[in-house]
Amino acid sequence: MSKIPYTRNSPTARQQTTQVPADPNQPLGEVNPEHPLLEDPDALAERLAHSEDFLRHNKTMLLSVLAVVVLAVVGAFGYYTWRSSQDEKGQAAMFQAVHYWEADSLQKAMKGDGQYDGLESVASQYGGTKAGNLANFYAGVASLKEGKFQAAIDYLEDFSSDDLLVQARAYALLGDANLELGKTKEAADLYEKAANTNANEYFSPSYLMKEATARELAKDYDGAVKAYDKIINDYQTAAEVNEARESKARVEALAGK
Repeated sequence: MSKIPYTRNSPTARQQTTQVPADPNQPLGEVNPEHPLLEDPDALAERLAHSEDFLRHNKTMLLSVLAVVVLAVVGAFGYYTWRSSQDEKGQAAMFQAVHYWEADSLQKAMKGDGQYDGLESVASQYGGTKAGNLANFYAGVASLKEGKFQAAIDYLEDFSSDDLLVQARAYALLGDANLELGKTKEAADLYEKAANTNANEYFSPSYLMKEATARELAKDYDGAVKAYDKIINDYQTAAEVNEARESKARVEALAGK
Protein backbone atom coordinates (compact mmCIF):
# COMPACT_ATOMS: atom_id res chain seq x y z
CA MET A 1 0.00 0.00 0.00
CA SER A 2 1.41 3.32 -1.02
CA LYS A 3 1.67 5.95 1.65
CA ILE A 4 0.09 9.29 0.89
CA PRO A 5 2.36 12.04 2.15
CA TYR A 6 0.80 14.11 4.87
CA THR A 7 1.15 17.68 3.73
CA ARG A 8 -0.52 20.92 4.47
CA ASN A 9 -2.41 20.72 1.13
CA SER A 10 -3.65 17.14 1.45
CA PRO A 11 -7.37 16.52 2.03
CA THR A 12 -6.62 14.98 5.40
CA ALA A 13 -4.70 18.04 6.44
CA ARG A 14 -7.51 20.34 5.37
CA GLN A 15 -9.95 18.32 7.39
CA GLN A 16 -7.85 18.61 10.53
CA THR A 17 -6.88 22.26 10.45
CA THR A 18 -9.85 23.25 12.55
CA GLN A 19 -9.66 21.78 16.01
CA VAL A 20 -11.37 22.37 19.29
CA PRO A 21 -8.84 24.17 21.50
CA ALA A 22 -8.17 22.96 25.02
CA ASP A 23 -9.02 26.41 26.30
CA PRO A 24 -12.77 27.08 25.76
CA ASN A 25 -12.02 30.81 25.55
CA GLN A 26 -9.64 30.28 22.63
CA PRO A 27 -11.37 30.84 19.24
CA LEU A 28 -11.58 28.07 16.72
CA GLY A 29 -9.09 28.15 13.89
CA GLU A 30 -5.72 26.88 12.81
CA VAL A 31 -3.39 25.87 15.63
CA ASN A 32 -0.10 27.74 15.60
CA PRO A 33 -0.29 28.86 11.93
CA GLU A 34 2.96 30.73 12.39
CA HIS A 35 4.82 27.48 13.26
CA PRO A 36 4.47 25.14 10.23
CA LEU A 37 6.82 22.58 11.78
CA LEU A 38 4.28 21.98 14.53
CA GLU A 39 1.44 21.54 12.02
CA ASP A 40 3.21 19.57 9.32
CA PRO A 41 4.94 16.31 10.36
CA ASP A 42 6.56 16.05 6.90
CA ALA A 43 8.24 19.42 7.33
CA LEU A 44 9.44 18.44 10.79
CA ALA A 45 10.74 15.10 9.53
CA GLU A 46 12.61 16.87 6.71
CA ARG A 47 14.22 19.28 9.18
CA LEU A 48 15.30 16.42 11.43
CA ALA A 49 16.69 14.54 8.45
CA HIS A 50 18.79 17.56 7.50
CA SER A 51 20.10 17.77 11.06
CA GLU A 52 20.97 14.08 11.05
CA ASP A 53 22.75 14.46 7.69
CA PHE A 54 24.75 17.40 9.07
CA LEU A 55 25.82 15.42 12.13
CA ARG A 56 26.65 12.36 10.02
CA HIS A 57 28.73 14.30 7.46
CA ASN A 58 30.50 16.46 10.04
CA LYS A 59 30.97 13.86 12.75
CA THR A 60 34.77 13.91 12.48
CA MET A 61 34.92 17.70 12.58
CA LEU A 62 32.61 17.92 15.59
CA LEU A 63 34.54 15.28 17.47
CA SER A 64 37.79 17.12 16.69
CA VAL A 65 36.38 20.39 18.03
CA LEU A 66 35.16 18.63 21.17
CA ALA A 67 38.57 17.01 21.65
CA VAL A 68 40.32 20.39 21.32
CA VAL A 69 38.02 21.95 23.94
CA VAL A 70 38.55 19.05 26.34
CA LEU A 71 42.33 19.16 25.86
CA ALA A 72 42.37 22.92 26.42
CA VAL A 73 40.48 22.59 29.70
CA VAL A 74 42.62 19.68 30.89
CA GLY A 75 45.80 21.47 29.79
CA ALA A 76 44.88 24.69 31.59
CA PHE A 77 44.11 22.80 34.79
CA GLY A 78 47.32 20.82 34.50
CA TYR A 79 49.39 23.95 33.91
CA TYR A 80 47.80 25.71 36.89
CA THR A 81 48.51 22.71 39.12
CA TRP A 82 52.10 22.44 37.87
CA ARG A 83 52.78 26.15 38.32
CA SER A 84 51.34 26.11 41.85
CA SER A 85 53.65 23.20 42.66
CA GLN A 86 56.63 25.02 41.15
CA ASP A 87 55.82 28.14 43.13
CA GLU A 88 55.76 26.17 46.39
CA LYS A 89 59.14 24.62 45.54
CA GLY A 90 60.54 28.04 44.65
CA GLN A 91 59.33 29.59 47.89
CA ALA A 92 60.96 26.79 49.89
CA ALA A 93 64.21 27.09 47.92
CA MET A 94 64.34 30.87 48.40
CA PHE A 95 63.77 30.84 52.16
CA GLN A 96 67.45 30.53 53.15
CA ALA A 97 68.58 32.89 50.40
CA VAL A 98 66.32 35.63 51.74
CA HIS A 99 67.71 35.00 55.22
CA TYR A 100 71.23 35.60 53.89
CA TRP A 101 70.01 38.67 51.97
CA GLU A 102 68.55 40.19 55.14
CA ALA A 103 71.82 39.48 56.98
CA ASP A 104 73.72 41.24 54.17
CA SER A 105 75.54 38.02 53.24
CA LEU A 106 75.03 38.88 49.60
CA GLN A 107 77.39 36.28 48.12
CA LYS A 108 75.54 33.43 49.82
CA ALA A 109 72.21 35.06 49.05
CA MET A 110 73.02 35.11 45.36
CA LYS A 111 74.97 31.86 44.93
CA GLY A 112 73.62 29.70 47.74
CA ASP A 113 75.65 27.95 50.44
CA GLY A 114 76.08 24.52 48.87
CA GLN A 115 73.04 23.15 50.65
CA TYR A 116 70.40 25.72 49.70
CA ASP A 117 69.82 27.44 46.38
CA GLY A 118 70.70 31.09 45.91
CA LEU A 119 68.60 33.83 44.36
CA GLU A 120 70.25 33.36 40.97
CA SER A 121 69.14 29.73 40.85
CA VAL A 122 65.61 30.46 42.05
CA ALA A 123 65.12 33.28 39.54
CA SER A 124 66.36 31.02 36.74
CA GLN A 125 64.64 27.74 37.65
CA TYR A 126 61.30 29.12 38.79
CA GLY A 127 60.71 31.87 36.27
CA GLY A 128 57.01 32.60 35.75
CA THR A 129 56.14 31.83 39.37
CA LYS A 130 55.63 34.26 42.25
CA ALA A 131 58.77 32.91 43.88
CA GLY A 132 60.84 33.47 40.75
CA ASN A 133 59.43 36.96 40.35
CA LEU A 134 60.29 37.88 43.94
CA ALA A 135 63.75 36.36 43.55
CA ASN A 136 64.37 38.83 40.72
CA PHE A 137 63.68 41.74 43.06
CA TYR A 138 65.99 40.46 45.82
CA ALA A 139 68.69 39.59 43.29
CA GLY A 140 68.38 43.04 41.70
CA VAL A 141 68.89 44.80 45.03
CA ALA A 142 71.81 42.49 45.93
CA SER A 143 73.47 43.12 42.56
CA LEU A 144 73.05 46.87 43.02
CA LYS A 145 74.74 46.69 46.42
CA GLU A 146 77.59 44.64 44.93
CA GLY A 147 78.13 47.24 42.21
CA LYS A 148 76.93 44.92 39.44
CA PHE A 149 74.70 47.53 37.88
CA GLN A 150 73.83 45.86 34.57
CA ALA A 151 72.96 42.63 36.39
CA ALA A 152 70.75 44.68 38.72
CA ILE A 153 68.95 46.14 35.70
CA ASP A 154 68.44 42.70 34.16
CA TYR A 155 66.92 41.30 37.34
CA LEU A 156 64.74 44.29 38.15
CA GLU A 157 63.38 44.52 34.61
CA ASP A 158 62.13 40.94 35.03
CA PHE A 159 60.28 41.89 38.21
CA SER A 160 56.72 43.20 38.44
CA SER A 161 54.31 43.68 41.32
CA ASP A 162 50.64 44.45 41.81
CA ASP A 163 51.68 46.33 44.95
CA LEU A 164 52.26 49.77 43.44
CA LEU A 165 54.48 50.96 46.29
CA VAL A 166 56.81 48.01 45.70
CA GLN A 167 56.67 48.53 41.93
CA ALA A 168 57.54 52.20 42.39
CA ARG A 169 60.53 51.15 44.51
CA ALA A 170 61.66 48.81 41.73
CA TYR A 171 61.52 51.68 39.21
CA ALA A 172 63.59 53.86 41.55
CA LEU A 173 66.19 51.09 41.96
CA LEU A 174 66.35 50.75 38.19
CA GLY A 175 66.95 54.49 38.10
CA ASP A 176 69.83 54.10 40.57
CA ALA A 177 71.45 51.37 38.45
CA ASN A 178 71.12 53.40 35.25
CA LEU A 179 72.51 56.50 36.95
CA GLU A 180 75.56 54.54 38.11
CA LEU A 181 76.14 53.52 34.48
CA GLY A 182 75.99 57.16 33.38
CA LYS A 183 72.60 56.81 31.70
CA THR A 184 71.25 60.01 33.17
CA LYS A 185 68.19 60.49 30.95
CA GLU A 186 67.08 56.87 31.39
CA ALA A 187 67.57 57.23 35.14
CA ALA A 188 65.56 60.48 35.26
CA ASP A 189 62.68 58.90 33.34
CA LEU A 190 62.63 55.93 35.73
CA TYR A 191 62.62 58.20 38.79
CA GLU A 192 59.71 60.14 37.27
CA LYS A 193 57.90 56.85 36.67
CA ALA A 194 58.51 55.86 40.30
CA ALA A 195 57.15 59.19 41.55
CA ASN A 196 53.98 58.86 39.46
CA THR A 197 53.28 55.22 40.34
CA ASN A 198 50.75 55.48 43.16
CA ALA A 199 51.93 59.03 43.87
CA ASN A 200 51.97 59.81 47.57
CA GLU A 201 53.48 62.29 50.03
CA TYR A 202 55.77 59.73 51.65
CA PHE A 203 57.87 58.50 48.73
CA SER A 204 57.12 60.62 45.65
CA PRO A 205 59.04 63.74 46.83
CA SER A 206 62.26 61.77 47.28
CA TYR A 207 61.86 60.15 43.85
CA LEU A 208 61.28 63.61 42.34
CA MET A 209 64.47 64.91 43.98
CA LYS A 210 66.35 62.04 42.35
CA GLU A 211 64.71 62.82 39.04
CA ALA A 212 65.69 66.49 39.27
CA THR A 213 69.30 65.57 40.09
CA ALA A 214 69.49 63.17 37.15
CA ARG A 215 68.06 65.80 34.80
CA GLU A 216 70.61 68.31 36.00
CA LEU A 217 73.37 65.83 35.22
CA ALA A 218 71.82 65.37 31.77
CA LYS A 219 71.83 69.20 31.42
CA ASP A 220 68.05 69.12 31.11
CA TYR A 221 67.59 72.20 33.28
CA ASP A 222 63.97 72.78 32.29
CA GLY A 223 63.15 69.21 33.28
CA ALA A 224 64.95 69.63 36.60
CA VAL A 225 63.02 72.84 37.39
CA LYS A 226 59.78 71.09 36.53
CA ALA A 227 60.58 68.26 38.99
CA TYR A 228 61.47 70.74 41.72
CA ASP A 229 58.26 72.67 41.07
CA LYS A 230 56.22 69.51 41.43
CA ILE A 231 57.67 68.94 44.89
CA ILE A 232 57.05 72.56 45.91
CA ASN A 233 53.48 72.74 44.59
CA ASP A 234 52.15 69.20 45.07
CA TYR A 235 53.88 68.18 48.31
CA GLN A 236 54.03 71.37 50.35
CA THR A 237 54.51 69.62 53.69
CA ALA A 238 57.26 67.28 52.47
CA ALA A 239 60.71 67.47 54.09
CA GLU A 240 62.23 67.97 50.62
CA VAL A 241 60.43 71.28 49.93
CA ASN A 242 63.14 73.65 51.23
CA GLU A 243 65.87 71.77 49.39
CA ALA A 244 63.76 71.81 46.24
CA ARG A 245 63.34 75.62 46.47
CA GLU A 246 67.07 76.16 46.91
CA SER A 247 67.96 73.75 44.11
CA LYS A 248 65.42 75.32 41.78
CA ALA A 249 66.93 78.79 42.31
CA ARG A 250 70.42 77.38 41.68
CA VAL A 251 69.40 75.63 38.47
CA GLU A 252 67.57 78.71 37.16
CA ALA A 253 70.69 80.81 37.82
CA LEU A 254 72.81 78.15 36.10
CA ALA A 255 70.50 78.20 33.08
CA GLY A 256 70.57 82.03 33.01
CA LYS A 257 66.90 82.48 33.82
